[in-house]
Amino acid sequence: MHDNAKQWGASFRAHVKTHKTAEGVKLQLVSSSDTTYAIVVSTLMEAWEVVNAGLVKDGIVNDILYGLPIPVNRVADLAALSDVTAQSGAVIRILIDHVDQIKFIEEYEKTMNSSRNWSTFLKVDAGSKRAGLDPSSTAFHSLLEVALESPVLTVFGFYCHAGHSYSSTSPEAASKFLTAEVNAVNDAAKLALARSSSPSNDTQFILSVGSTPTAHAATAETNAKLGELLHGKLELHAGNYPLLDLQQLHTGLIDRTRIAQRVLATVISYYPGRGANGTDEALCDAGAIAMSKDTGPSGGFGEVIGKSWRLGRVSQEHGILTRSGTETAAGEDQLRIGDVVQIVGQHACLTLAAYPWYYLVDSSKGNDASVVEDVWVPWKGW
Repeated sequence: MHDNAKQWGASFRAHVKTHKTAEGVKLQLVSSSDTTYAIVVSTLMEAWEVVNAGLVKDGIVNDILYGLPIPVNRVADLAALSDVTAQSGAVIRILIDHVDQIKFIEEYEKTMNSSRNWSTFLKVDAGSKRAGLDPSSTAFHSLLEVALESPVLTVFGFYCHAGHSYSSTSPEAASKFLTAEVNAVNDAAKLALARSSSPSNDTQFILSVGSTPTAHAATAETNAKLGELLHGKLELHAGNYPLLDLQQLHTGLIDRTRIAQRVLATVISYYPGRGANGTDEALCDAGAIAMSKDTGPSGGFGEVIGKSWRLGRVSQEHGILTRSGTETAAGEDQLRIGDVVQIVGQHACLTLAAYPWYYLVDSSKGNDASVVEDVWVPWKGW
């Protein structure tokens, strides 16, 4: 990702919500290619644990974006966090996508008799329809006007996440989503410059775009295709990429060797001939909570590494392993009660959320690497 960002002429902001660990944050920010300092968090717990781990005090992290449009019940919490990080020269940034959010912050600051200024991304929607506003909409124009005039905000930039880019099936498709993201934030920045009461040559909005598929498509070639004058400085963000999963595999932007997560499950029963076309099925002790109920274009809830089996159905605490094809299991492809299998999930972010710790093994030691090199304990809660 550092290489991609540099080729693309952008800075990089790492989303830490997939693994939620101090060890993972360090690996995302410090690489052989570059060192970056900006992160995105999905929960306040992640932000506080980054601080508690000493990552802010040590200068590893100096820029934390709370990655949801700011909840009004979290304004005081974010203010307290900002006070703590400011002692180490770090900044807390927020997302805004509604005028009422700004009004609430203004009222909060009045009651606190504070001179705080909130560094803010305005959230832009490029078609995913999760959060954010279409920059061509009346609602966005109203939001922009209020944000630029607010005494408690500084518009730092414009932020877009193409969640719908997970439907990509090729680099070309992901590149189109990336271009749409850039166009959306760039249009927003152009409007802001036109509306700014005193725009200067030094005004440099941050144009923050990305998802794991579109960030994989951020190359020198795609940068050359932008073709349009940028009204700010590009920033690339992504989060799933350290682990990856079957959903990402389906995009065609990665290969199986780059998927860095699997769940160990035990075969606890076996049902010859019960499956489709008379194929066998097996019961394992990994179900919806162990893997999540997220599925993907490849079907099922996970794939067994090294065998033609998949996690075809799930209940809360157990799952049904079904055949990937129509052939009867034979030889090394058979499963037996007591076998331990490795299952790659559809969506790493949700799968990892189920576990109180992760065992780290070294994949360079072979496909069956089983020596635990480290144990990471993720942050839990909100």
